[in-house]
Amino acid sequence: MARLDTLLVARHPELSRARIEGLIKAGHVTVNGTQASKAGQKVDDSDDIVLVIPPPVPAVPEPESISLSILYEDDDVIVIDKPAGLVVHPAPGHNTGTLVNALLHHCPSLAGIGGVARPGIVHRLDQDTSGVLIAAKSQRAMDVLAKEFASHANMEKTYLAVVHGTPVPNEGRIENLIGRSPFDRKKMAIVERGGKNAITRWKLLARDAATSLSLVRCDIETGRTHQIRVHMASLGVPIAGDAVYGRARLDKLMAPPPARQLLHAWRLSLKHPVTREAMTFEAPIPHDFPRFCLDTANWR
Repeated sequence: MARLDTLLVARHPELSRARIEGLIKAGHVTVNGTQASKAGQKVDDSDDIVLVIPPPVPAVPEPESISLSILYEDDDVIVIDKPAGLVVHPAPGHNTGTLVNALLHHCPSLAGIGGVARPGIVHRLDQDTSGVLIAAKSQRAMDVLAKEFASHANMEKTYLAVVHGTPVPNEGRIENLIGRSPFDRKKMAIVERGGKNAITRWKLLARDAATSLSLVRCDIETGRTHQIRVHMASLGVPIAGDAVYGRARLDKLMAPPPARQLLHAWRLSLKHPVTREAMTFEAPIPHDFPRFCLDTANWR
C-alpha cells in the first residue's frame, strides 16, 4: 500500500506534489470510481486510479448573472453580504460562479481595476465564511483600500463565531505568529518563527447551557489566513462546523449539524477611500446560526 499522492507523483513526474495535492482536494481524482478523500489516502498499485486535469483558469474572468446581496454601493465601492459557499475569486477547482464573476456582471466597469484576475478585490473571506466584504469599483478606491487593508489602518473588522464550549476568560486578547503548519501544509498554525503577527480580541456574548455552544465576538487587528479559526481552536473553543480546526464529534451532536464553519463577518468600519467619511456596515446574522445567537437584544 502507498499514499495516493506519492503514487500519482511517480506516475506523473511532470506535476509537482503540490499540484497533485490540489487536484485531489478539488475532486479531480477517483479511486475505483469513488472520488478520492485526501492526499494521504492509502491505495494499491492495482487500484483503478483516474486523474483528470481540468482546463486552466481563464486569464480573464467572465461576467456571470449571480444574485448579490448589496449593503451599499456608490461610484467607488460596493459592499456585499457574502453568503457562505461563495468563493471570492476564480482559482483551480472554482473557475466560475465566484464573487468576481458576479461583480463583473453587476459592474462591467470593474474589469481591470487592481488586476485582471481579481478585479476590485482588496480582501477575502473563506468560502464558507459569510458576511461583509467590500470591493473597489475605481482605481483610486482600489489604491487606498489595498493599502489600508494591508496596514489595517483606519478600519475595524468584527466577526461573530459560534464555538464549542466557553472561552476562559470570557474576554481577552491573543497575539502570536501564524504560518503554515509544519505537519500539514494545507493548514495554518501558531508557529514560533516564520509566521506573520496575528492579533485577535475576543468577548463572550451569549451562551446556551443546553448545547454548550457560545457566541463569541472577535475583533481582529490583523488579517491572516484562517486567523480566527486558528485562534479559537488554540483557546480550546473551536468554531462549530469547522472541518479543518474543529471537532467533528461535537458537530454531530448539534441539531442539525452545521454544514459549514459558523463564522460570520458581522461588521466592517472604515473610512471611505475617496470621501474619507467614516462608514460602518453590518451583515445580518445568518439563519444557520443557532437560535440563541439571533436574540441580539441580549448581547449587543
